[in-house]
Amino acid sequence: MRRCGVAFSVALAVVASSATAFAGERPRAVVELFTSQGCSSCPAADKLAGELASDPSLVVMSLPIDYWDYLGWKDTLALPGHANRQRAYAAMRGDREVYTPQVVVNGVVHVIGNDKVALENAVTERQAPDTLAVPVSLSLTASQLSVVLAATGKPVTAEVWLCPISHRVTVEIMRGENRGHTITYTNVVRRWVRLGEWNGTAHTFNVAKADFANDAIDEVAVVVQSGDAKHPGVMLGAAMTPMH
Repeated sequence: MRRCGVAFSVALAVVASSATAFAGERPRAVVELFTSQGCSSCPAADKLAGELASDPSLVVMSLPIDYWDYLGWKDTLALPGHANRQRAYAAMRGDREVYTPQVVVNGVVHVIGNDKVALENAVTERQAPDTLAVPVSLSLTASQLSVVLAATGKPVTAEVWLCPISHRVTVEIMRGENRGHTITYTNVVRRWVRLGEWNGTAHTFNVAKADFANDAIDEVAVVVQSGDAKHPGVMLGAAMTPMH
């Protein structure tokens, strides 16, 4: 495991009409991989994420971080907000565990990203009664994405986030610990678009494709997460659909 040596505690297709994700089924888990092009232990985790992404019952997302850039290679896919999200998870857990490769499952449990057995156990484990209990339906037309949330029957405090994703990105790394390697990253999150708060009642969010789509975006994921960006909690619902 690379925690880059130690734990780092500091700082889918548009058809003629529309496409709907999961056909009303709920995913088994949301898997967030915090990875870095400058981390020698990350390629195995990146490969595992690619394998998991072939399972349609999982929402797998790669979140490249930038805090290892100083080691000699600037991560070409990293977003500063990904490290902030990782630290927020650690603060909520109270364990200060921020490292790469790290996987957070359903917003609650973290495991080493290249530990296949631990990851599979975390996916099958139910961390909380409300985990992914909310059906999320996505429909995509030529101009708009609609996100439909079913009612929970009880009040909740949650946020709804849209993540435009590049399904496959291959990077030739020229310096740092992975110098000379060409690595393919799967389901890379390119932005986080906050659709709004959600209180547990049936609701539809509509967002124009022009607001999040470009030539690099192959898929879109939507997650419904308890708490807020600074205090992320359990995943209440999620869905994913291809863009073209």
